[in-house]
Amino acid sequence: MYEIIFQIDIKKYLKKLPKKDGEKIIDTIEALSKDPRPRGIEKLKGLPGYRVRAGNYRIVYTIDDGKLIICVIDVDHRKDVYK
Repeated sequence: MYEIIFQIDIKKYLKKLPKKDGEKIIDTIEALSKDPRPRGIEKLKGLPGYRVRAGNYRIVYTIDDGKLIICVIDVDHRKDVYK
């Protein structure tokens, strides 16, 4: 299993969201520890890392297969995440 680390204050961000959306994001992030390249993943163009959907939100992260680490870079609404 991969260890998940965060470059953002995820707890602070999730408090601002509706509970249902926050739970979906947490479930998606937890699933990445078992399968860091799930179905629907996309490699980012022009940026390092990948993105995966969690409803209307996107989780942007990098994978270090050598150390078994996933680093979550950003979590935001789909219209704002790439800005």
